[in-house]
Amino acid sequence: MSSRSTNEEPADSPPSSTTGSAPDAATVPDATAGSSKAGNPTPGGQSAGTQRAGRSGSGGAEALLRFQSLFGLVLVFLASVVFSPRGDDGEIIFLTSENLFNLVRAISEIGIIAIGLTFVILVGGIDLSVGSLLGLAAVGSAVLLTEDNFGMLAAVSVVLLAGLVFGLLQGLAVALLRVQAFIVTLAGLQIARGLARLWSGGETVPITYGPGTDRAPLSFSLLGERTFDGLVPVPALIFAVLAVLAVAFLRGSAFSRHLYAIGGNERAARTSGVPVNRVKVIAFGICGLCAALAGIVHAGQLNTGSPNAGISYELDGIAAVVVGGTSLAGGRGSMMGTIAGALLLGVLNNILALNTVDTDLQLVIKGLVIVAAAAAQRLWPTR
Repeated sequence: MSSRSTNEEPADSPPSSTTGSAPDAATVPDATAGSSKAGNPTPGGQSAGTQRAGRSGSGGAEALLRFQSLFGLVLVFLASVVFSPRGDDGEIIFLTSENLFNLVRAISEIGIIAIGLTFVILVGGIDLSVGSLLGLAAVGSAVLLTEDNFGMLAAVSVVLLAGLVFGLLQGLAVALLRVQAFIVTLAGLQIARGLARLWSGGETVPITYGPGTDRAPLSFSLLGERTFDGLVPVPALIFAVLAVLAVAFLRGSAFSRHLYAIGGNERAARTSGVPVNRVKVIAFGICGLCAALAGIVHAGQLNTGSPNAGISYELDGIAAVVVGGTSLAGGRGSMMGTIAGALLLGVLNNILALNTVDTDLQLVIKGLVIVAAAAAQRLWPTR
């Protein structure tokens, strides 16, 4: 009972231990700090000056790790230009407007999912259900718009609310029942996929537009359209707006400091008065909401609601977060890194497909990229 009382502290009054830099919010001061500052040797036999020299020597590695997704994105983009197949007139196919349009449209869904996953992973959690929840949201959108004759606003609101509730329930199981997030969301993966197949009868639900029954309103078809003179797909615009909001939210809120504090040291954060349970539940709720939004976008782009939509999307979303520099252990990472990671994987997928690389080999290559990113975090952890 006492632990619940400490978890009810308002989010707008963060503890003093979380007012510093986000990744270090919940760390305990070093008992040897005084002697080190005085120039005395540390228990390990190194003076403070020697330690500073060692840290400065690894500065390049730290900078590389901190911006690994950005550096990787630039390198992969340049490599894509170099190794892109050419058209009959020598045109670089990778840089054609049609290919870039398809590229950013494909990135949008994974990017939206990755944004939601970042909140969960920052608190040291994981969510394996996002791909199945995308499929459930896509089916729900199609059924509500056609068979149930919902208007666009009503259908979108119901689907988003369902995604939010699904995420909140998973968060409650993790925070209050103390069940590991891996187990909870693995069950959620099965439940969401099963619900999608039950709701659709195991069949893909087509979305047709126009007046009359069993037809969706034309406004929903805008999700598959282009804007800004046909250069930017609407899903990419949705992803961009969501990304800006997520970056601003993580940089300027007490809630974001709580995320980092819990991921860095949950016990210390709880002792400091951080509402750990509440923050975890909200993080899972945001993740579910983003997965539902991605499902709506998916249905709008393909004009279908398939119960098999989103299979393995959870892996791509987690990969984008990890490649972006966020630690799976929690407490360290950034939303900008996640966005760059999603762009990097999208470009990599695109150039591999353009060069007709075998699908199985593509999985191997992406797996190696993820391992390399995780290894870099392990070898050169940022402070």
